[in-house]
Amino acid sequence: MSTSYCLLSPSRSNEASVLHSSYHLYLPKHRYPFFSTEKRNSFHFKSHPPMPRSSFSILRLKTPKPTHPFASLSSSFAHENNGEEEDEEKSDDLPGMAQAFHISSSTATAISILIAFAALSLPLFMKSLGQGLALKTKLLSYATLLFGFYMAWNIGANDVANAMGTSVGSGALTLRQAVLTAAVLEFSGALLMGTHVTSTMQKGILVANVFQGKDTLLFAGLLSSLAAAGTWLQVASYYGLPVSTTHCIVGSMVGFGLVYGGSGAVFWSSLARVTSSWIISPLMGAAVSFLVYKCIRRLLLQFVYSAPNPGQAAAAAAPIAVFVGVTGISFAAFPLSKTPPLALTQALACGTAGAVLVNRIIRKQLGHLLLNPNSSTSDSKDETAPTKNLGFLSDIAGPKGTQLEIVYGVFGYMQVLSACFMSFAHGGNDVSNAIGPLAAALSILQGGKTGANIVIPMDVLAWGGFGIVAGLTMWGYRVIATIGKKITELTPTRGFAAEFAAASVVLFASKLGLPISATHTLVGAVMGVGFARGLNSVRAETVREIVVSWAVTIPVGASFAVIYTWILTKLLSYIL
Repeated sequence: MSTSYCLLSPSRSNEASVLHSSYHLYLPKHRYPFFSTEKRNSFHFKSHPPMPRSSFSILRLKTPKPTHPFASLSSSFAHENNGEEEDEEKSDDLPGMAQAFHISSSTATAISILIAFAALSLPLFMKSLGQGLALKTKLLSYATLLFGFYMAWNIGANDVANAMGTSVGSGALTLRQAVLTAAVLEFSGALLMGTHVTSTMQKGILVANVFQGKDTLLFAGLLSSLAAAGTWLQVASYYGLPVSTTHCIVGSMVGFGLVYGGSGAVFWSSLARVTSSWIISPLMGAAVSFLVYKCIRRLLLQFVYSAPNPGQAAAAAAPIAVFVGVTGISFAAFPLSKTPPLALTQALACGTAGAVLVNRIIRKQLGHLLLNPNSSTSDSKDETAPTKNLGFLSDIAGPKGTQLEIVYGVFGYMQVLSACFMSFAHGGNDVSNAIGPLAAALSILQGGKTGANIVIPMDVLAWGGFGIVAGLTMWGYRVIATIGKKITELTPTRGFAAEFAAASVVLFASKLGLPISATHTLVGAVMGVGFARGLNSVRAETVREIVVSWAVTIPVGASFAVIYTWILTKLLSYIL
């Protein structure tokens, strides 16, 4: 590729130019026509000559084999310019999935066909299809499972960016590696941590007593809510807009409840909490990520940069940070025991294991750079950016050349670790948005109770996990492009700050019972690290389009649910 483009801001850190030649992230070419505006001057693009090949190949792409140890995480780095334009012209003709993963069109088509075949055939072998029931009931159960799969597919297509978007945007993972990693962790989280008991009225939005004796209407409403939420998620994913899957399903059920149950069928206090998260989530995410990034720059990296060898200082500090983070999260969020002393001991063991693992990976992958820290000719004192004296919010001058490679490599590994944690937690948490209404609908259809709790079978949990994996594989790259590239420019330090801040806010807000949205929090966190570099570092146009999509999520989902419920009730009147 003969020309690269970068985003300019009034104050650029000395690390900003490193990522301008990263081309591994597929960015959809279409804009958002229904959110477009005439003014597009929030960013200025300037053409730059290609960056010289240097020690910064850590974050460059498309090499036949890794030339830098960190390339074991991003396995397609540092491509020669010769022939890049021809390759790009050829890839432009490929469909989105093939272009995103750098595979042939036939391979992408084969993957899609295989997923579709599995989605249509696997329900036939599930126990939840209904053993010993009438053929009509089995057919309706089969259709219900497909509705649930459709919702789970769209959760994977949209929400996977919560875990992996910043890692791909910063160059810590390639898109292919991010999707493969997320596929394993999302499915494992859905299967191992997915809730086995759910309320029939998902998320406490609908009043159960209103629909007593109206099983057919409730069944149609649950299926319609899945279809309506999935429809809006698919539209948003097509345009690369990150929206909350929880808000989608809530909006759909509110629309159904209002029209077919009246105003008394909706818990308005719960709806108010959901809408308040539109403001609380992004503001908290932005504030915390702003402070985390400034703390990293001011405290941790000041210690690192002031050391005789900044790379070795970063490599030494990383295991300590991992130990503290893993121990705190394990004890506060996922205690392995109900006895506090035992839970603390187990959390310390998890933290120690994480610290040892990260230390070994860093020493193995970055070992030769740690032994030869001054191998790069670009690592000279006169290239160090001056420090801007703004008190605590000062911009700290950082290292150059190989030292910066090591620092970025260390933060890249830490970011991958945090992304894996978020992906696993997301699979266990958000799969309920698909399988909760699905399990309730199956219970109604197969003669179960419509009361308080519905037990979710293991095969339904696995079915929801498979749907998430299928969605992120086929369409996940679209929203990842928005989170990773279109809001602000990310580096491993910025990406780690955003991801760590988002995870912390979601964790503690959930513990305190505050209304929070993981999607909104992460978008706010990415904006926060952008604001830390200057207001012009955040692309206002993209943010505006995202906020508009949030605002219309609930009313659009409600409208779709009303329409789908009317259609399904007509169909069910002929079938049942």
